[in-house]
Amino acid sequence: MSTGGQHILVYPFPTAGHIIPFIDLTHRLLNRGLTVTILVTPKNLHLLDPLRTRHASSSLRHMLLPDPDPSTTPDLLARMRCLRELHYPALLQWFQSLTSPPVAIFSDFFLGWTQSLASELGVRRVVFSPSGSFNYALNISLCLEPLRMDPQDVNQTVSFPKLPNSPKYSLYQINPLFRSYKDGDPDMEFYRRNWSENLESWGIVFNTFSDLESIYIDHLKKEIMGHNRVWAVGPVMMPSENNGLDATNRGGSSTVAFNELTAWLDSREENSVVYVCFGSRIVLTRKQMDELAAALEESGVNFVWRVSSDDGVIPERFEDRVAGKGFFIRGWAPQVAILQHRSVGVFLTHCGWNSTLEGISAGVVMLTWPMGADQFTNMKLLVDQLGVGIRVGESSQNIPESSTLARLLVESVDGCRTERARAKMLMEAALNAVKGGSSDKDLDLLVKAVNELKPETTSNGM
Repeated sequence: MSTGGQHILVYPFPTAGHIIPFIDLTHRLLNRGLTVTILVTPKNLHLLDPLRTRHASSSLRHMLLPDPDPSTTPDLLARMRCLRELHYPALLQWFQSLTSPPVAIFSDFFLGWTQSLASELGVRRVVFSPSGSFNYALNISLCLEPLRMDPQDVNQTVSFPKLPNSPKYSLYQINPLFRSYKDGDPDMEFYRRNWSENLESWGIVFNTFSDLESIYIDHLKKEIMGHNRVWAVGPVMMPSENNGLDATNRGGSSTVAFNELTAWLDSREENSVVYVCFGSRIVLTRKQMDELAAALEESGVNFVWRVSSDDGVIPERFEDRVAGKGFFIRGWAPQVAILQHRSVGVFLTHCGWNSTLEGISAGVVMLTWPMGADQFTNMKLLVDQLGVGIRVGESSQNIPESSTLARLLVESVDGCRTERARAKMLMEAALNAVKGGSSDKDLDLLVKAVNELKPETTSNGM
């Protein structure tokens, strides 16, 4: 471990799916000698526990900032606005009170306003993207060239010929805030400004790796940012020479005894188990639950199903009928540890970026059922470009019939599809990237660039 590095401020967007990969990145930056102050809200403080046990207080500090009032922040935009109002003045005062303040602010892509803060303070801002570079490039494209379409016709096709591979989407697959531009719409203008401020940043760090998204990383460097301060350092959760954080408690404690779960998995054959999880924020409808449960029962496959307490009701007596075949987790699940178990060979996923990378890093076949946000883009990457995913559904627009899904479940575990071999190859590429490969090299370049910063520098050049 190197020492004597610069001091940086790390500011995650305060939801688990954004904080957790940022903590993984912070762990690696600390291991390369940087000093870090990380911002956190009280309700998310526990997420720092694994990091705080691994690093000395002299190199890792945290600062508590207030949580937004949930009664006044019902959606993403309200939360983004509230964070600016709550935290900008406090951070400005904190920076100005220090004799040796951080030389850079590393902040989430939903915190575009920190670019203005960084400019006011005369420090650099580095964007951290918890999504992939494909999705980032898409958002920038939508920011620069807004769509002017009928938002009611959700099945019309949207083309992006300026992006690599010229992707096409149905309108329902596009973020609702970008579906149709309306002059003067304050929500749309606020969201577009957030992405414009990201464009003004000194650099961007992606939780991805070159073999996964090289064409989009190169596109961002050459066509969008106009410089090479675009670093792909992922998968940040993957074991490396620096001994990654414990996969069993990443993000929280499991709601089942871990030894009970591993004993169940140990008793199954290699690649025979399907892991079913739609992330921490997706709520399945009754129709989606019914078709999924029926497919799992009809297929006869072994499965671990992480069920949200907010999901539709599991069909009556379903758990009894699949006893011995199904293992149910209600609440937080140790997803990384589950996916990396030898018996798990398939992941039925909503295609959130964390889940996408965790599935890739485990070498499992992915059955894709995106619900929103960046998930349709991630599905295109997995299925159409990488060939490691099998398309099974799309939100509520295309709920798979149970018999079709059951057939795909059986095919995916018996190894008759080509996706399994591709998944294993991509897993090796991910591992190589963080063990001396492209991601390790990019991380070294990032730390070198930060260590060369001068606190008084205010321009956007090196």
